Formats: sequence, structure tokens, C-alpha cells
Amino acid sequence: MPVDLLQPEGWERPRGYAYGVAARGRLVCVSGMIGEGSDFVSQVRDALRRVVRVLAEADARPEHIVRMTWYVVDKAEYVGASKATGDVYREVIGRHYPAMTAVEVSGLIEPHARVEIEVTAVVPDDA
Repeated sequence: MPVDLLQPEGWERPRGYAYGVAARGRLVCVSGMIGEGSDFVSQVRDALRRVVRVLAEADARPEHIVRMTWYVVDKAEYVGASKATGDVYREVIGRHYPAMTAVEVSGLIEPHARVEIEVTAVVPDDA
């Protein structure tokens, strides 16, 4: 896949994400996905599975993700669940770590949602 992870010289390698990604191919944008479940981790698992299903509609796979944005309603909940969230992430997405941003928001449109995840993927031209 024609993707370059951007790692500035002298910067510490980040854990669980990339500072930046350069890619060529067909752009696939996935709207923010929320998940079912009563707790943060189950909502993350379901939201990531939904992302993967939408990507499949474009013949894209998790390794084509170049950017991921997480909107969370509680920063402390997000940080407190980081181990379990990392396990779920690797279960659904694998060991592919695109550029990522996490933002705490005052609320999401769906009242039960604790997290919403949107992604941008690039499917290589030769895929």
C-alpha cells in the first residue's frame, strides 16, 4: 500500500497512532459511527466494527485508514478505559495506527452515545 508514516527526526515514536500519514489512491470518508452498549468499551468495539463494515462497502480494509477522529463525552472515561480500548482496537482494526485525534465534546447527537468515531481511508489505486 502506498502509505508513508510521517515520523519527524528526533521525535519520540508515538504509541497507538502516527503523527501523520501520506497516501495515494481512492479517498473513502466514513461518517462518525457510534456503538450500542451501556459502557464505553462496548460502544468503542461496536463503533469500530461499524467503521469496518462501511469501509468494506468501498472494498477498503482497516489498514487503508489514514486518519481517525474520536469524539468522547468524558475525557476521564476515555483515559480510564485506555487499556481495554487498546485491546478492542487491536481486535477490530489490528496493529495499524493511522493519524488520530481524540476530542472531548459536551455531548453527541445520540443521547446514549459515549463515543463517536469517524475515519478517512485511502484505497490504493492498484487494490
